[in-house]
Amino acid sequence: MTDTATTGRALPHPERDEIRLESVLHALSDPMRLLIVRELATTGAELTCSQFELPVTKSTTTHHFRVLRESGVIRQVYRGTAKMNGLRRDDLDGLFPGLLDSLLTAADRQAGRLGGSV
Repeated sequence: MTDTATTGRALPHPERDEIRLESVLHALSDPMRLLIVRELATTGAELTCSQFELPVTKSTTTHHFRVLRESGVIRQVYRGTAKMNGLRRDDLDGLFPGLLDSLLTAADRQAGRLGGSV
């Protein structure tokens, strides 16, 4: 697991060939984590942790980001004092073609069916 961060505060990430389907599916099985991934996919850009409005405590939010990072779904890097989060779409699409798009489409349909809930 490696990462290069501009400040030297590197966070562990699995290399592309270390990402496992079971870990990705587990990470995306939680509604809050799925919400994070949907927002990252929609914006297509890196976002700071504070840009997400999650109805959970800060420590729970930190846990969700850690699970997503350690599963290989997102990449987190420090830029100054901000921890930036980006979706590892290229890695996920390369390893599991169509999986991310299928899950995001299904999540959008479910949100529409349930009135905006994940």
